[in-house]
Amino acid sequence: MNRKRVLSGMRPTGKSHLGHLHGIFENWRALQDTYECFYFAADWHALTSEYKHPEIVGETIWEMFADMLSAGIGVGDQAGYLFIQSQVKEHAELFLLLSMITPLGWLERNPTHKEQIRELKEKDIRTYGFLGYPVLQAADIVIYKAHYVPVGKDQLPHLEITREIARRFNFLYGKEVLIPPEALLTEAASLGGVDGRKMSKSYDNAIFLADTPEEIKQKIASMVTDTRRARKSDPGEPEECNLFPFHKIYSPQDLQDQIAEECRKATIGCVQCKKFLMKNLIEGLAPIQERRAYYLSRLNEVKEIVNAGTRKAREVARETMGEVRDALGF
Repeated sequence: MNRKRVLSGMRPTGKSHLGHLHGIFENWRALQDTYECFYFAADWHALTSEYKHPEIVGETIWEMFADMLSAGIGVGDQAGYLFIQSQVKEHAELFLLLSMITPLGWLERNPTHKEQIRELKEKDIRTYGFLGYPVLQAADIVIYKAHYVPVGKDQLPHLEITREIARRFNFLYGKEVLIPPEALLTEAASLGGVDGRKMSKSYDNAIFLADTPEEIKQKIASMVTDTRRARKSDPGEPEECNLFPFHKIYSPQDLQDQIAEECRKATIGCVQCKKFLMKNLIEGLAPIQERRAYYLSRLNEVKEIVNAGTRKAREVARETMGEVRDALGF
């Protein structure tokens, strides 16, 4: 029985962190049990913001795949296909063709375009490539006839652009060639960075999968906690503390309950709370770091897995492009 298809990608612009592990990788791994999954390194997408420093992509792409494999993605009997976007040239051809039919207003109304320009103000991203990246994203998805794309609620507007482009293509050329993909809404653990903001490489506030135990301890020691607790004697609210979401993942339930009760009663201080987290996070991350070290020491094995996935992706993409060209009369 054929399984429905899922497509998602990640930009190789730096090291993977705990936000990626619990917000993306664990979900991708679980989807492999139900769907035929294609997961790719979006190296062309990375150039929309890193075009001045393309070496970043080459430096991090294989490390990112090692991180994926260490999290169980692309591993097992029903493993997903891992591939590299730029190694499937059909993405670029479909991007070109879809750009011909995409109204400029759809891109200008993209709700995150201006937001990202503000967030990445240190980079000159007022380019055609950055404005048009939703079209490339659409090409990435529809070329595999993906039924679903795993997204959070904040990403729904992006996916809707893809759906509109697919429907417009089918309408203009009178054939149901492209599948308007459905959102597969995902719930992800909300982990803040050490400064309390969203964990992000660009904010320099992340705990990375590659961090040593000592680096993890230093970062946790510096983490912003409940700002109402200026002194140990001040009661706090764990659910509003930057530390507690990490305890929910890495600490046993009895310790979570103990910390929550004692924090509210001001019988435990933030320093002790951080010490508990240091120990549990380091121990909890150890198995993934061991697998990560294994794959990084065997990059030829990683490349074989990715090359096989890229061959499969290329096969599917070529078939779709044949249908697209037929619809256009080429």
